[in-house]
Amino acid sequence: MESPTPPHQRRIRSFVRRPGRITESQQRALQDIWPIYGLSADELLDLDHCFGRNAPRVLEIGFGNGEVLAQLAADHPQLDYLGLEVHEPGVGHLLILLAEQQLSNVRLAKADAVEFVANCIPARSLAAVNIFFPDPWPKKRHHKRRLIQANFLMSLARCLTTNGALHLATDWPNYAEHMLETLNESPFFEAIAATATGDDPIWERRGTKFERRGLALGHPVVDLYYRRTKITP
Repeated sequence: MESPTPPHQRRIRSFVRRPGRITESQQRALQDIWPIYGLSADELLDLDHCFGRNAPRVLEIGFGNGEVLAQLAADHPQLDYLGLEVHEPGVGHLLILLAEQQLSNVRLAKADAVEFVANCIPARSLAAVNIFFPDPWPKKRHHKRRLIQANFLMSLARCLTTNGALHLATDWPNYAEHMLETLNESPFFEAIAATATGDDPIWERRGTKFERRGLALGHPVVDLYYRRTKITP
């Protein structure tokens, strides 16, 4: 396993914090509603305590404005959803939706995905991980910033139950190739056909604004479906 990054070295991040325009209502939500749904990103979490129950849990990394996540949580109350996002306008928007719908099966974190998964998610605690339309970092010199890397897959495998779901989507063919190559080299995941997901809601993906934007530009959307193997990281 890779040794921890020395404190004096700056780890390469898979995202850039874009300022974005945050509305007054989103800012109020971050102040007033966040304490209800927000999680600490500084410690290993007790997810049963965080959600107040034991249930299958789905982690979505990069939920954007959160509208799809809120829809899924409302439609599948038997599942718990853990959303991860670094851009505050999107977090504020989702907080407003959660409060309006009085949803109790969602918790949120504002954190770097690599660090949060490694340090805050207990082993074998997730039924599924969704990573939809992550930043493709299309320029070759930026490929090292891509989220899907061997070490991150190993970290995800630690958190997933055996046969747990890993569902990825992208509209950048080059990134799809990179995902396929990296996943197929990982001993912790095995590819499955889309038809093998059945009607299990942990695999459900609904259209997002990022997908619609890509389709409008003529980008082909690729979905990748993998299951966690029995091999221990």
